[in-house]
Amino acid sequence: MNRLQPLLHDLVATIAAPTTVLAGPDGQIRAAGVQGAYHGDARVLSAAVLRLDGRETEPIGHASAGAGTTHFVSLARWLGDPGPDPTLRVERTRTVTPGRIDERITLTSTASAQVSTTVTVELAADLAPIEVVKSGGRAAPLPASTADGVLIWKRDDITVTATAELNWPVTLAPGTSQTLTFTVRADDPAAVVHPPVRARDWSAARVSSGDQRLGRLVARSLDDLQALRLTDGEDTFLGAGVPWFLTLFGRDSIWAARMLLPLGTDLAAGTLRVLARRQGTKVDPASGEAPGKILHELRRQEFVLAGGPHLPATYYGTIDATPLWISLLHDAWRWGLAEAQVAALLPHLQAALDWLAGDADPDGDGFLEYLDTSGHGLANQGWKDSGDAVRHHDGRLAEPPIALAEVQGYAHRAALDGAALLDAFGRPGADRWRDYAAVLADRFRAKFWVDGGYPALALDRDKRPVDSLTSNIGHLLGTGLLDPAEERAVATVLGGDAMSGAYGLRTMSTGDAGFAPLSYHCGSVWTHDTAIVAAGLARAGFPTEATTLIDGLLTAAEAFDYRMPELHAGDARAAYARPMPYPAACRPQAWSAAAVVLLLQTILGLEPDVPNGRVRLNPLPGSPFGPVTARGLQIAGHAIDVTHGTDTTITGLPAALSVHR
Repeated sequence: MNRLQPLLHDLVATIAAPTTVLAGPDGQIRAAGVQGAYHGDARVLSAAVLRLDGRETEPIGHASAGAGTTHFVSLARWLGDPGPDPTLRVERTRTVTPGRIDERITLTSTASAQVSTTVTVELAADLAPIEVVKSGGRAAPLPASTADGVLIWKRDDITVTATAELNWPVTLAPGTSQTLTFTVRADDPAAVVHPPVRARDWSAARVSSGDQRLGRLVARSLDDLQALRLTDGEDTFLGAGVPWFLTLFGRDSIWAARMLLPLGTDLAAGTLRVLARRQGTKVDPASGEAPGKILHELRRQEFVLAGGPHLPATYYGTIDATPLWISLLHDAWRWGLAEAQVAALLPHLQAALDWLAGDADPDGDGFLEYLDTSGHGLANQGWKDSGDAVRHHDGRLAEPPIALAEVQGYAHRAALDGAALLDAFGRPGADRWRDYAAVLADRFRAKFWVDGGYPALALDRDKRPVDSLTSNIGHLLGTGLLDPAEERAVATVLGGDAMSGAYGLRTMSTGDAGFAPLSYHCGSVWTHDTAIVAAGLARAGFPTEATTLIDGLLTAAEAFDYRMPELHAGDARAAYARPMPYPAACRPQAWSAAAVVLLLQTILGLEPDVPNGRVRLNPLPGSPFGPVTARGLQIAGHAIDVTHGTDTTITGLPAALSVHR
C-alpha cells in the first residue's frame, strides 16, 4: 500500500522554534499521522492524551494566546449536575518554549455538590525522524526509563524527559478549581539549528486600517514570525515552515527576510551571513554544490522520503537561491544596512555573480537552468519544486534541463543589483554584469514569448517553450527583464479570471490541461507568490490588478484565522464563500507570514534608497483598503510612521533622506 503524506489542515500548532507541537483541535496528541511534538528534525513526543476517569473529555473550542501558547477547552458532562448546562469544565493550556513544553490542566466545577475524578495523561515518544513522518511512515514507541521521578526516552544524541507522575485524584467543592501541571523537555546537542538569542530581531510594527483585515493579518503574522526564528551563532534567520521545513532554507529564508525589510535590516543581515558561511566552494553532483552557489536546505542528517528524493544533510539543489541572495544584499543596503556589513559580504557577492555566468549555465546558451544529475535529488529546483510542477499547456511534463522564466528575471535583477554594489564599493566588474543583463533580456525576448502573448513558464531540454500560463511570469515584473509593453502584456493575462479569479493568484491558469485547484503547484494559490506578483504589478503601474490580488489574500486570511497557510486551493471565488484548504499545507510558513509586510509596503508604495538619500512614496491610488497607518517601520535604523489616506505622510526619517512621490 502506498504511504500518503499526513494531512495538516485541521491541526493546531503551538510553536517556539526549533520546537513545535501539532495537536488535534481538542488538544490531544494521538499516535497517528503527524500529531506530536517536534524538536528540530525529530518527533520527541508522539502521544499526550488527557483523560478523566479513563474517558476523553468533549472539546468545545481552542484559542491562541500568541504562537507559543494555546488554550483548549473541553467538558466532562458525565460529572457534576444533571441537566443541559455543563458544570465540569477542563482547560488545557499548552506553552512551548525552545526545547520545552509546559501543560497546565485546570478543572473548574460549578456543580452544586462535590465532584471527584481521576485525571491521567498518557505520554509516548517514538523519536521518529521528520522525513519518516512526512512519508506517512510510523515508528514504534520507545520504552521509557524512570530515574528520580522523571520519564526518559533516548535515541542517538536526543534525550526527552517528562514529569513521571501523571495520575492525579481530584476532588472539587462547588465553585472551586484545581490546576495540575506537567513538563516535557527535549535536548539534541547535535541539532543544526538553534533557538533565537535575542528577544526581537525586527521592529514591532503596528498597523491600523479602514479594512481591519490588514491590521489583524499583520499582528498574527508577526507573532508567528517571532516563533519561527532560528539562529546560527549570533545570526538570526527564519525557519521555512511548520512542520516539515523548520530549518534553514535558502530560497524561503531569503524571501522572508526580503519581505521583512520594512521592519529593519538585522534579519536580512543574519540570513545573508548564515548562507554565506555555507556558500558552495566545490563541484559536488551528489549535493548539487558548486562554487559560489547558495544552499537549498540544511538538515541534521540525510533527508530520505519514501519513494521520493534522497537529499544529503546539506543540499544545494536550487537554481534561484543564489540570485535571490544577491538581490537581498542589494535591497538590505538600500534599506540602510551598514556599509561595513555590506562590505564584509562582497567576496561572497562576487562568487555568487560568477556562478550565474558559470555553473548555472552549463551549456553556455545564456540561461540559468537545472538538471538533477545525482538521480536522487529534486527533479525541479525552482520554487515550484514538485515533480509535476513544470508542464506544457497540454499537460505534458517538461523534460530537463529546465530554464525557468522567473529565474531569468532573478538573474537579470541580480546582475544589475550586483553591478550597483560593485560600483558603490569601488569594486571592478560592474560593466560586465550590466552587459550580462542586457544580453539576457534580448535572449529572453527571443526565446520565451509564446503565441498567447505572454512568456512561457520555461524552456525544456530541447529549448522549446513550456507554454502553460503560470504565476511564474509575474515574478518578472520589477526585475527589469521586460519593457513596459511586455509588462502590460503580463499584467493583462495575470489579471484575467483564469489566473486571478481565486482567493489570490493561481499558480496555473484554469485553461491549462494540468490545472487542478488542489495541485501543489499547478492551480493552487500560494500566499508569497501572490504577494510578490501584486507588488510587481503595483510597481509596474497596474494598481487595479494588484488590488484584486491583495483583497483575495485578505479574504483568505479571515478564513484561516489570520494564520496564512503555505498554500490554499485555487477554486473560484464565485464557487465558495471561503477558500478551501490545501490539506497538507504547512502552517505557519515563513514566507506566507512575511508576505503581509510586502502587501503593506505595496499599499503604502514605500521604496527607500538610503545610499542615494531618497525615499519614494507611491501608494495604491484611491485608498482601496481605507486609511492605513503603519507605526514602527524602520529605514536606516530609524523608526518611522507612514499614514496613507486622503494624503500620504511619513515621519521619523533621518535628515539625510528626502521624500519623492
